[in-house]
Amino acid sequence: MFQNFLIRKMLRTQGVPEAQIEMFVRMIEKNPELFKTIAEEVQEKVKSGMSQTDAGMQVMKKYEEELKKLV
Repeated sequence: MFQNFLIRKMLRTQGVPEAQIEMFVRMIEKNPELFKTIAEEVQEKVKSGMSQTDAGMQVMKKYEEELKKLV
């Protein structure tokens, strides 16, 4: 899938280890709608003035249980 290629490339450029990249791709493949929701919520928080890091951590904490199930 082209989307998986882009995700892998983006994570590699950020220095994420290959094993973690594969884990992220598998998680996204299992529940793409969850990750779409997470991305949208993070984007909304960033637009409202929150930093990318803080927004990401806050939204990930909200979906912590769902993410644990995917691992």
